[in-house]
Amino acid sequence: MRKSTLAVTAAITGALVLLPAGAANAHGTMSNPPSRVYVCKNEGPETPKSDACKAAVAAGGTQAFYDWNEVSLLDAGGRHRELIPDGKLCSAGRDKYRGLDLQRADWPATSVRPGAFTLTYHATAPHANSNFEFYITRDGWNPTMPLKWSDLVSIKTFNNQNPTTFTNWTINLPQRSGRHILYSIWQRVVGSNEAFYTCSDVDFGGSSPSPSPSPSPSPTPTVTPTVTPSPTPTVTQPSGTWAAGTAYKAGDRVTYAGLGYECIQPHTAITGWEPPNVPALWRRT
Repeated sequence: MRKSTLAVTAAITGALVLLPAGAANAHGTMSNPPSRVYVCKNEGPETPKSDACKAAVAAGGTQAFYDWNEVSLLDAGGRHRELIPDGKLCSAGRDKYRGLDLQRADWPATSVRPGAFTLTYHATAPHANSNFEFYITRDGWNPTMPLKWSDLVSIKTFNNQNPTTFTNWTINLPQRSGRHILYSIWQRVVGSNEAFYTCSDVDFGGSSPSPSPSPSPSPTPTVTPTVTPSPTPTVTQPSGTWAAGTAYKAGDRVTYAGLGYECIQPHTAITGWEPPNVPALWRRT
């Protein structure tokens, strides 16, 4: 009886050892220029330093940054544009990584210049026969607007690559100014349809376009200085401009970047919790 049990155990163990290598998922992200998830991972998920990473943790929690090498879709199979909606390219459309999609102009960025640039991809589980695509945001792209597929301009594709733990490629960055995103897609070809996605913030110097006006911290009355409340207030209008340090209660209405928002959860505002960044706290009106 004992010999039979041992024989069954050995058979199961042998079967597990013989599982194909493709059953193990690949993992990785851009390390130079560092992707958003790599930056926040390095800052520390529990104690992020930059306002952008603080906001990303507030939006989606810390676990996404412990799992920094898994911004992926298991069954992509090249159907990236079909599976990932506009505005969610950095998270690969996954709610777990929603903090990476925050539309901000203060993500930590790597200084770059047009011309030859050597980038590095950090793969914790590299696999052979993979394709790597690299894109840059179009000229005139605004970092405070949602990132869409139509915003991306192809730079270079490397097919049938055999990446190692740290793999370097040289690309040519086009002429740009201000902040942009270097976007990458790692599509496995043999043994899996899994694909990985990265958003790396870069800064070419100069100014980025900013068509959306910044909210004024202290608007000046233009009609009358009276403090007497209007006898017929318009309830659909926001009640003021969002400001960090202000205690808001449910139902309060504010403006931010020219748009109206209604508070849906009492809280005291801090930098990084701007209305468009924390949908759990604010709703567009």
